[in-house]
Amino acid sequence: MSEWLVLVLAMLAACAVVVVITLVRHRTATEDDDPSETPDVIEYMTMWIGVVYAIVLGLAIAGVWEARVAAQDHVQAEAQALHEISERVRVYPPEVRDRTRADVNAYVGHVVTTEWKSMVDHGRVTERGDELLQKIRADVSDYQPKSDFEAQAYQPLVDQVTAADQARAARSDSTGATMPGVVWFGLIAGAVVTIGMVFVLQIRRTPRELVLAGLFSALIAFLLFLIWDFDAPYSRGLASSTAPFLDMFPGITR
Repeated sequence: MSEWLVLVLAMLAACAVVVVITLVRHRTATEDDDPSETPDVIEYMTMWIGVVYAIVLGLAIAGVWEARVAAQDHVQAEAQALHEISERVRVYPPEVRDRTRADVNAYVGHVVTTEWKSMVDHGRVTERGDELLQKIRADVSDYQPKSDFEAQAYQPLVDQVTAADQARAARSDSTGATMPGVVWFGLIAGAVVTIGMVFVLQIRRTPRELVLAGLFSALIAFLLFLIWDFDAPYSRGLASSTAPFLDMFPGITR
C-alpha cells in the first residue's frame, strides 16, 4: 500500500473518529447539559496542552529532518570521495588506473542496486560492499609510486579512500529509525490527550465545529505521518536517494 494512501486514510480516520464521537455524545447528552458552562480553567489547560504538544511536535520534526539531511550528506560525501579517487588516479599507469576505476565502478554499482535495497529492507549495509571498498583501498594504498608526480598524488588518494570509508560508516549508522520507541509513545499519547481535550470543551455537531475539529485531528495525523516518514532516512517516501552516486557516475544504472 502506498505511504501517501496510508496518510490519507489516517487523516480521514482521525476526522471520522472525532466526528463520530461528537455525534454520539450529542445524541447521548442530557437535556440539561450546557456546553457554555465549561469552566475557564479547562479552557486554559486545553490551550497550554496544545502549546506544549505543538512544541514537542516541532522538536520531533526538526530532529528527524536533521537526521534525514545528515543522511543525504553522508551519501553526497561518499559519492564525492569515490569520484575524486576515480579522477585523481589518472596519473597512475594505465593498468593501475583502469583497475582502480573498475573497482570504484563495481562498488558504486553494488551500492545503488544491491546494498541500497538491503538498507531499505533490512536497515543495514552489506558485507559485499565492505569487500569492494577494501579492494579500492588495496588498489590505492598498495601501489608504490614510480615518480615524484605519482608520489604527490598518492597521499590525497589515500585521504579520499579514508573519506569514503568514513562516509560509508556514517551511512551505515543512519540506516535505522532515529526516533526511540518511548518518544513515539509520548507523541501518540500526546495526540490522544490533545484531541481528547476537544471533547472536554463539549463541542457540538454544528458544521463549523465539526469541520474545525476534523481539520485539527487531520493536521495532527499529518504531522505524525511526517515524523514517521522522515524517521527512516533511506527507506520511506521522502527518503534520501542514490542521486549523488548516479550524478557522479553517469555510466552506472540501477
